[in-house]
Amino acid sequence: MKSNELLLDAFGRIRETVAAALEGVDDGSLVRRPAGNGNSIAWLIWHLGRIEDAQIAAAAGLDQVWTSQEFVGRFGLPLPERDTGYGHSTENVDAVQAPPELLLEYYDAVHRQTREFVGTLDDEDFDRIVDTRWDPPVTLGVRLVSIIADCLQHVGQAAYAKGLNPEDG
Repeated sequence: MKSNELLLDAFGRIRETVAAALEGVDDGSLVRRPAGNGNSIAWLIWHLGRIEDAQIAAAAGLDQVWTSQEFVGRFGLPLPERDTGYGHSTENVDAVQAPPELLLEYYDAVHRQTREFVGTLDDEDFDRIVDTRWDPPVTLGVRLVSIIADCLQHVGQAAYAKGLNPEDG
């Protein structure tokens, strides 16, 4: 198996888990915040999509799906256009509301762009420096693994939140 095929499998698992987390979720469950202050399913799925979108676009030299495919307008969130959710206040988390179909449609579009990009990579591409703000500088390979880890954590949180009873928070 080639390195990019392994990464494609990992990104595919994120997509499968996103779809499962959104399946059958009603509007109330989407925006319910565990313990009253945890992140909602809607926010978690939106945020992981935004993170993957922004970081893949930057590494690949592409436009973000969020803006290039006009999801920013379709979501109509009261947030800055390039917002990805980092540092959100409780009010910002509450502001992220969207139906499950739109959340999945956005993530699917992000996933397609990710697959197209990662599918073109050869092993030597993973050593390319994509972020010099860190010491040591971040390579493409490390960035891709970081995106996968972050997205899997957030989709796991969404799946957990889905399984909570409304009385649990």
